[in-house]
Amino acid sequence: MQDSIFIEPPGIVSIDLMPKTSARPQTPYQVLRSLPKDATPAQQDSAIQAWFSPNEIHYSEQPDTLHLPGEGIPRDLKEVNLPQYYRESFFSNDTLFHSEHGGARYGVAGDPIPESLSNDSTVTGILILCFLIITFAFSRISGFFMRQAKDFFYIQKGEHSSMTETGSEIKMQLVIMGITCLTCAILYYLYTIYKVGDTFIFSSEYVLPGIIFLIMVGYFVAKYLLYTIVNSILLGKTGNKKFITSFIFLSSVEGVLLFPALLLQTYFQFPIQNVAYYCFGVVILIKILTFYKTYIIFFRQNALYLQNILYFCALEMVPLLSLWGGLAVIVNQVRVIF
Repeated sequence: MQDSIFIEPPGIVSIDLMPKTSARPQTPYQVLRSLPKDATPAQQDSAIQAWFSPNEIHYSEQPDTLHLPGEGIPRDLKEVNLPQYYRESFFSNDTLFHSEHGGARYGVAGDPIPESLSNDSTVTGILILCFLIITFAFSRISGFFMRQAKDFFYIQKGEHSSMTETGSEIKMQLVIMGITCLTCAILYYLYTIYKVGDTFIFSSEYVLPGIIFLIMVGYFVAKYLLYTIVNSILLGKTGNKKFITSFIFLSSVEGVLLFPALLLQTYFQFPIQNVAYYCFGVVILIKILTFYKTYIIFFRQNALYLQNILYFCALEMVPLLSLWGGLAVIVNQVRVIF
């Protein structure tokens, strides 16, 4: 006997014949995908409104349990007299929590580039300006320098010199002497960094080179005044004029010879020991030429060799050694000793 409750399951054919109903779209994206590609924005909006209807948002009224233990019901953050520990949290200072702050930096910070004269725009501009001035000076008064070099080694029989100097030539020589002071100051500053270090009491790295530059200017000015006073009193004004002309010429040549060493050490990391040897050789050469010129101008007629040596030591070597010692004392006073 067949059970009356039993219902025969549909066969495969009956299942295929059953009407298929599309699933309700869950997102507006699915609604838009079901529309034709040429549907207008108004039609898209109408289709979305047909499937979805805005409902009133009901916020949870359950108490916040993320408050400090033992503090009871949390207080409203809008209160004016709210304690600071209510306003702050673990993520208060996180840049990802506050969109108004800049984003956090990820990764490991790289090694900062050490300060050097090669990547300093101010020093680079000064050196380029000095190079242009030297080039311009030699293009304008190159003939004057050649005549002065010939006159330097020419032994005159009379007291009067055949050299004549114009105002522009004298100004150019004084400008090159200023470049000589600047070159010597930067070279001594590089030597100081190599021997002592780059930690000084000054907040700016330009203060110490500026002080050394002023000392160099004072050194050359003091030598000029010392030569003028001593020569005018003891050796005559005519000889003093000849020697001052040679002194300015030698100082200019010294700056021109030292300038390439400064460029090589600054921009090509030329070894500072080799630069020191080269500068020492240039200084020795200038001192030898100065000794030769003092002998030719003042002491050749009477063959006073001892007087020439004393004169050279008093007016050349003593100021040079005083300059070196004074710079060493100043650097030792301004450096930071750990």
